[in-house]
Amino acid sequence: MDGTIAAIATPIGEGGIGIVRISGSESVNIAKKIFKPKYNHNWFDGPSFKIIYGHVVNADKNEIIDEVLLLFMRSPNSFTGEDVVEISCHGGILVTRKVLELVLENGAVLAGPGEFTKRAFLNGKMDLIQAESVIDIIRAKTDVGLKIFTSQLSGELSQKVNNIQKELLSILAQIEASVDFPEEVEETSRDDLKTKLHRILKNLENLIDTSDLGKLYTEGALVTIVGKPNVGKSSLMNVLLNENRAIVTDVPGTTRDTIEETINIGGMPIKIADTAGLRETDNIVEKIGVERSKELIKKSDLVLFVLDISGFTDEDEKIFNMIKDMKKIILINKIDTIKDFQNKTLEMIYEVFKDELIIEISAKEKIGLETLRKKIVESMLTNKVSTSNWAVFTKERHKAALKKAKDHIKEAYNDVNNEIPLDLLSINIKSAWELLGEITGEVVAEDLINKIFKDFCIGK
Repeated sequence: MDGTIAAIATPIGEGGIGIVRISGSESVNIAKKIFKPKYNHNWFDGPSFKIIYGHVVNADKNEIIDEVLLLFMRSPNSFTGEDVVEISCHGGILVTRKVLELVLENGAVLAGPGEFTKRAFLNGKMDLIQAESVIDIIRAKTDVGLKIFTSQLSGELSQKVNNIQKELLSILAQIEASVDFPEEVEETSRDDLKTKLHRILKNLENLIDTSDLGKLYTEGALVTIVGKPNVGKSSLMNVLLNENRAIVTDVPGTTRDTIEETINIGGMPIKIADTAGLRETDNIVEKIGVERSKELIKKSDLVLFVLDISGFTDEDEKIFNMIKDMKKIILINKIDTIKDFQNKTLEMIYEVFKDELIIEISAKEKIGLETLRKKIVESMLTNKVSTSNWAVFTKERHKAALKKAKDHIKEAYNDVNNEIPLDLLSINIKSAWELLGEITGEVVAEDLINKIFKDFCIGK
């Protein structure tokens, strides 16, 4: 935190602009050494957030490196809370690198992954939920995911956690006052404590429920297409992706390995996996593909079981027995080719799967695909809490801390029922408060902070 750091804040490559970011107490002094303004020679004494036009120069070599714009943000009103200088130069690999090298030669050190955001957190410019959302915004795959992370950055989620923490502190103060000053403070009502703890318990449960929805919209779901060879699995994948990703032929066993691609369905990132046709085979390559498919199926959030209108065979039954306990949608493919004599076959399939969701489709003619997309999202959202403001949790560490906090509050609630002395109640309540503090960063170990920020990109 004592040093001044610098890094290229834009992606490496050719582009319109490349930004070199400097943060720390020596930012201005370093910039003075390498930046020559065209008009205003005392830019560092002027107002903050002013853009100055000039050149980056290497004074030792009397060499102009680039024509640039310089933005100065004075502490504490900057992203990191420190003096920050951003130099916008031409977006070439060589020129941005030369500007950065000049900055480093004049006293800055190269920033580590996420170090600018880490300093923003340590300087109190944002809490840990907001800091984690920064990299998530950069990596967002869907509009809905972006809404969730933007909501986290705005502090909506942090406010929900802080409100519960305030309630817990109020209860702790109430208990401690009645224990320390029994003659001056009226003894805390156990019914009142139970009411407050029950309310907190419900709020924690609601927050835990949002984590399932948040994870779904940010990390996505795995949807696997299964079926015997030649029922149209690869054709279905291609039409869902809107590209010829999988090879389609009339030869059974064409797909010999799993193929995975991510698509956006209803704002949800869905990883679609086409699997090798599940059948007994002597071909060593195809056999390996079948085994990989079986492993992938076990990890799936949803299975699309593809049949065709030729009928329900023993092969189909073996596959169904493999997936019968999983969340699934039955797809009857090639419905565009149905003949009158096949209506009974269709009726038989409906009878076999009368308790399952069935959709008639044609991958070739793109029949029933909108219904399928809609049902995929609905299947994923079953029993998930809905939200209108997108203030939901997305990290596994958040969910784990919430669950532990909930367990402590549940224990405290039971202790109230069991007439446990009031001073012992505060142990579980304080533990719950500390766990919520781990989420926002109010109570957090240094190794956790380092672990979180090491996954950030350099320059952010």
